[in-house]
Amino acid sequence: MADQPFLNQVVLITGAGGGLGRSHARLLASLGAKVLVNDPGVAVDGQGSGVRPAEETVELIRAEGGEALANFHGVETEEGARAMVEAALQAFGGLHAVVNNAGILRDVSFRKQSLADWERVLAVHLDGSRHVTKAAWETFCSQSYGRVVFTTSDSGLYGNFGQSNYGAAKLGLIGLMNSLKEEGAKFGIKLNAIAPMARSRMTEGILPPEILRRLDPKEVSPVVAYFVSQACAVNGQCWAVAGGRVARVAIVEGGGWRAEEGSVWGPKEIAANLEEITDLSSAMPSCNLMEAAAKALS
Repeated sequence: MADQPFLNQVVLITGAGGGLGRSHARLLASLGAKVLVNDPGVAVDGQGSGVRPAEETVELIRAEGGEALANFHGVETEEGARAMVEAALQAFGGLHAVVNNAGILRDVSFRKQSLADWERVLAVHLDGSRHVTKAAWETFCSQSYGRVVFTTSDSGLYGNFGQSNYGAAKLGLIGLMNSLKEEGAKFGIKLNAIAPMARSRMTEGILPPEILRRLDPKEVSPVVAYFVSQACAVNGQCWAVAGGRVARVAIVEGGGWRAEEGSVWGPKEIAANLEEITDLSSAMPSCNLMEAAAKALS
């Protein structure tokens, strides 16, 4: 890509007041993008508010010669999402990409988890990403171009103790992406996801210091920059990113076992063929529901 591949491109980044979001914003601004830095300044658990995180990111970007504007709306309501998209359109005259990065944590074992803890986490991660993407969707469709990045997590892909709310929301984003990639393709909209592992206030209480030292957020942001670029050649993919390593993650389906046509089968036959059913040696991802259905009937 050119030295400033994002010249005249406008990117909205949620949760950009620190950590990964701030890193994404600074990199994209250095590459020529005009960045709407969204962050309501809440604590890790979603409580409180403040303007300084977003303002500090904007100050850093401007000091580095970039162009940015702070925005303080929350992602958990449609009104807030529409307001931040409108702010980008009014300030910069357009919108070309959305990076859904905002997030909170309310970690607690499922046995002790309250409904409020469940709903609040899903409201920010899953509903919030939906609201912001939806608010930008008509603009993307009308201009036949758009880029969307979702931020999923290993907790959703693989699981983690005490994070059932967070994990459910994060894997839900993959389902959202998989459907929207089908709907957005004809409009030139590409949607991809990152599963990042980086040093941030959300990981400081989970990962040990010796690991955190090796997980600079700057090692994640280049993937985000690629996903929101015009040069992006993939759609509907999830990439794991940590410490300079980048790898595709996919939901796959093995070759499986098939009962004889017309036979009567049940749990006994399942047990007898368990090894073949669970074998993933020939596993492949499906592009969409229709491809998966074709495999099942072949």
